[in-house]
Amino acid sequence: MITQPVDIEWMFPRHPRSVGHARVQLLRQAYAWRVPDETTETALLLLSELVTNACRHARGPRDRLIGVRFAVTECGALRVEVADANPDLPEPRQAGPDDEGGRGLELVEALAASWGARPRGPGHVGKIVWFELKPE
Repeated sequence: MITQPVDIEWMFPRHPRSVGHARVQLLRQAYAWRVPDETTETALLLLSELVTNACRHARGPRDRLIGVRFAVTECGALRVEVADANPDLPEPRQAGPDDEGGRGLELVEALAASWGARPRGPGHVGKIVWFELKPE
């Protein structure tokens, strides 16, 4: 895997199809960066959860876009960020056995080396939810 800091960003409509489009972009970029397969598979799963959350829970006009950023950090970790227009920071919750949803952040918390959420910078609406994976 490459070790110099590198990043790339995309914008997607707030639509369920964007989950698949974001996954394709991550798969292509991970291949170009020679990210190990196991790390890529975990990143694809967690990216799907975050983009799905952004599509379902972001408030505001339907034309607001979801930002997705992939980066390789100086220490070689794969960092994935998803930005949306909802300012509410997410918190993992305990899903019940009959709940159909609510497990996405539990997966992120369990599988990522680190993760978090923060408000977007000045002049921007919403938040960024991110995770990092360290290749084996």
